[in-house]
Amino acid sequence: MRVLGVDPGLTRCGLGIVDGGPGITLRMVAARVVGSPADADIGERLLTVEREVDGWLAEFRPDAVAVERVFSQHNVRTVMGTAQAGAVAIICAARRGVPVAMHTPSEVKAAVTGSGRADKAQITAMVSRLLRLAEPPRPADAADALALAICHLWRGGAQRRLADAAQRGVR
Repeated sequence: MRVLGVDPGLTRCGLGIVDGGPGITLRMVAARVVGSPADADIGERLLTVEREVDGWLAEFRPDAVAVERVFSQHNVRTVMGTAQAGAVAIICAARRGVPVAMHTPSEVKAAVTGSGRADKAQITAMVSRLLRLAEPPRPADAADALALAICHLWRGGAQRRLADAAQRGVR
């Protein structure tokens, strides 16, 4: 299974593609961060995210997209930008018929590190180890996107396949 992980944001939007699944060796396919200047027009910033996500969907053809669920922060402006960027990724996936799952930050941290309270350095270290990378993905937004993909492969993707198999009467 191939998953596109999206760590949404307007200034930095992490994208990561991982192949794998439960009991299957994970493999990083690609990772990058899409950026836009904070002083740019909101429409242009969202179009930048849309172009990149849509391009990755076309190029890498993932089986699913995992987007970080926005959580309440102290800075409402940051929450709004994050939610808007996440919505753009969801729309891009929906337009192509790719299933979308949302995972909370603590769910992703727990899946990748074993602790829902892990910090960015711990996430980056575990993503590097799990994907057998010689160098850690930089910046942290790229590592977070890869962590989202891994979380979905291990949690969301496996659960969906089991449910689909149960519906078909397959064990």
